[in-house]
Amino acid sequence: MEQSLSKLKPVIMLLNRVPPSLSLLAAIYSCCLGWKSGPPFVADKYGRFILHKSNTSGFCERKTKVPSMDLWSVPSDDVLADLPVDPIRTNYVRKVKNCIFSLVYPTPFMTNTHLVAVSGDVLDVLDLDISVVNEEGFLHFVSGGKTDPVFIPLAHRYGGHQFSVWAGQLGDGRAHLVGAYINRYGERWELQLKGSGKTPYSRNGDGRAVLRSSIREFLCSEAMHFLGIPTSRAASIVVSDDAIWRDQFYNGNFRKERGAVVLRVAKSWFRIGSLEILTHSGEYDLLRILVEFIIKEHFPSISIADPSRVLEFFSRVVHQTANLIALWMSVGFTHGVCNTDNFSLLSITIDYGPFGFMEDYDADYVPNTSDDEGRYRIGNQANVGMFNMNKLLQALNPLMDSRQKQLASHVIKGFPDLYYQRFKELFSVKFGFLGETEQDFAIIALFLSLLEDTRADFTMTFRDLSEITEEQLLHLSIPQEYWALHIVSQHKNFPKWVHLYLQRLKRNTDDTDSKRRERMSNSNPRYVLRNWMAESAVLKAERNDFSEVRLLLNTLRQPFRKQKIAEMAGYSKHAPAWARDLKVSCSS
Repeated sequence: MEQSLSKLKPVIMLLNRVPPSLSLLAAIYSCCLGWKSGPPFVADKYGRFILHKSNTSGFCERKTKVPSMDLWSVPSDDVLADLPVDPIRTNYVRKVKNCIFSLVYPTPFMTNTHLVAVSGDVLDVLDLDISVVNEEGFLHFVSGGKTDPVFIPLAHRYGGHQFSVWAGQLGDGRAHLVGAYINRYGERWELQLKGSGKTPYSRNGDGRAVLRSSIREFLCSEAMHFLGIPTSRAASIVVSDDAIWRDQFYNGNFRKERGAVVLRVAKSWFRIGSLEILTHSGEYDLLRILVEFIIKEHFPSISIADPSRVLEFFSRVVHQTANLIALWMSVGFTHGVCNTDNFSLLSITIDYGPFGFMEDYDADYVPNTSDDEGRYRIGNQANVGMFNMNKLLQALNPLMDSRQKQLASHVIKGFPDLYYQRFKELFSVKFGFLGETEQDFAIIALFLSLLEDTRADFTMTFRDLSEITEEQLLHLSIPQEYWALHIVSQHKNFPKWVHLYLQRLKRNTDDTDSKRRERMSNSNPRYVLRNWMAESAVLKAERNDFSEVRLLLNTLRQPFRKQKIAEMAGYSKHAPAWARDLKVSCSS
């Protein structure tokens, strides 16, 4: 069967690229390949040719990891096939109507491609053995040079509010969904190439991504996963010698850079803007179809027969979004562009652009140099989250009756309390508290004010607090090795805070100082992807030295464990002097 199906793949690719009469070609290939019971492919309702499930039983089932790309494939009959697709197959920039996706193939690079790095953990999720990275077929697939012939690539149509203003149609302007894979654990993952060429949604862009932004996304999505933050994942990053021109800081200074592609995976890429575009276009029937599809596939505990299913779906997204932003804050992560088109309906972190992990504690920290007004500063992320939930509610309004709309407005009003409660819970863990007392938030708030006054490093201050003993705190003896906490200790109110903190720790039941330190060290990372670390890796990669990309990936896979090589690289030290003026923009 495997051998016959390997012959069939290019046949299906030909059928989909040049769709002539199904009956004629079906007869021809049935004879040629010897299927007596008819061809193992059919046309779906959008004219795409797919493998017929009944004739390829078990084709995509995997019990173990696959050692070769020749033995790996995505299923042809994915659930996304039930959603409307743009009938126009020509790839040109246009306004798209009455559909969820457009069919469009990636544009292969013209020059040599090089594999920069892969995440072995994501390959494992996809049932791929690490040995596949040595195959030419793997490089072709992850760079967009060759897609799986049984799955027709898709670009998603969506809109969004950008910096609080409705931007109209946006969509996957440089991304292609190239498969949906169900792994050996029964998990379904959508595979998307980013930087893979023009689509109908490219607007004035070239559909490409450059190396620097691709490295940042590859590393940060994996870093966030290992920090325990819901996120899309990154399987690989490929660079080519194709010239890409970018005005990085929008100041008229264009420079030539190299194109790159990241293979991203997520359970779903639907975002708030996926629904907004349908409401703004008055496509209410399609809005209902998509919302019910998302509920059925991704919120199975909500009954599709429940008259309040849309309200319940909205409530779940509000709760999960509050949790996500609180998680961001707990590690000092600032997304940088919290537009509604960048907010997942599954409340995972997606679309890494000008993000940044806050170093010196500053509630007004803005990683995006394009954000002149500081709308997406770290201290405003919860407010922006509530704004985005309001826009989601507006998008869902056509599907709810007056009573449900009223209840939904109460859900929105509860967002600040949801966020506050989750924030307090997460920071209580960071401080090593067991249980809850009325004083907890006051202790947390006072410490954060000390950090802000002293501009101490957020990540390392909490890490130092995780490692220092209670005895050292009691005597206000902060060794220089705890450099971040040492800075905080210079504040006049530090002794007061230490007294409150130690008194609170005494209320931990059945606890010891060693247990407290172990618990906190497993909650407060020693390593996060600081912008200067990513920039250092980018500078080397631009000279075809990918060693630091791989070093960072290995380091960030274990962010809570002290690592000798990472310490030698200075990843837990002050930022180097050259990084003080480092800037990050949306241009990628």
